[in-house]
Amino acid sequence: MLFSTSSVALIALVSSTQAFSLAPVSTVFKRHWPSGQRGYEKRQNGTACPAVWSQISHDLTTMFLSNGVCNDDARAAIRAVFHDCFPGEGCDGSLALPEELARHDNQPMAATVTKFKALADKYDVGIADMIAFAGSHAVVTCPQGPIVTTYIGRDDASVPAPEGQLPAASVGGDDALKHFSAKGFTAQDLAALIGAHTASRQFNTDTTNVGEAQDTTPGIWDIVYYVQTLLRQAPLSFQSDINLANQNQVGPWMKKFSTDKAGWDAAFSAAMTKMELLGTDGPGAMVDCTSALPRAHVARYAKSAPINARTY
Repeated sequence: MLFSTSSVALIALVSSTQAFSLAPVSTVFKRHWPSGQRGYEKRQNGTACPAVWSQISHDLTTMFLSNGVCNDDARAAIRAVFHDCFPGEGCDGSLALPEELARHDNQPMAATVTKFKALADKYDVGIADMIAFAGSHAVVTCPQGPIVTTYIGRDDASVPAPEGQLPAASVGGDDALKHFSAKGFTAQDLAALIGAHTASRQFNTDTTNVGEAQDTTPGIWDIVYYVQTLLRQAPLSFQSDINLANQNQVGPWMKKFSTDKAGWDAAFSAAMTKMELLGTDGPGAMVDCTSALPRAHVARYAKSAPINARTY
């Protein structure tokens, strides 16, 4: 969730931009490249994404897709991007450090992040890049999920991020917008980001409903979340989401997205890219690995659908 005690991570925008320091792509990211490709002193614009990320992508698809829909590991991956990138120095993998991962807000995704650490070790890549790439991968793995432009080339943190930097699940709409504005996000961005709750289940906010979803189709990336949140018909809505729906800048965007799937996808994709670039020198200093992400998935219920209605 978006805020500190829910269950998915968030990220998005379409029209606003954020100023990054765009260094020429001569920056060395040796430890983020597979061992067979280390020793290069420079990376130039247009360099192809290292093949290792396609191998990682294959493993992540297996991890994130169950019976044709995205599962709890995928939800945790989306949430992990927000929890790694929003606090502290940005997207630096500090979430995976034992002290930070053990925090109450991060515990619901601890098992998934531990899997990411194992994958990063297996393929000899940085954990900060793994978390960002996995978050983008999880979004497109969810049926109907959009592709997020995704870059590789982050530095891994050695110390945890400060505590208390994530908005609470009961935060007011105005205060939530202030938190995001301070990071360079607009009301439109926040409205798009909160839509990641379409694939969310909560584990900390309401202990009497552990695992409850925020709309009736949590395995699919659709606009049902917006519709049911606005109509107060969701299985469980976070108070922060209700507050945002009533906020005078964010609320109108949520209403727009409730009838505009393409508009929401575009806004979310752009803002998730922005979120994943927090704390970096920007895309000019990194390598575009969007090509290593899977193609969009469609929901398929092979076990329950009639034989002539199955989609593979």
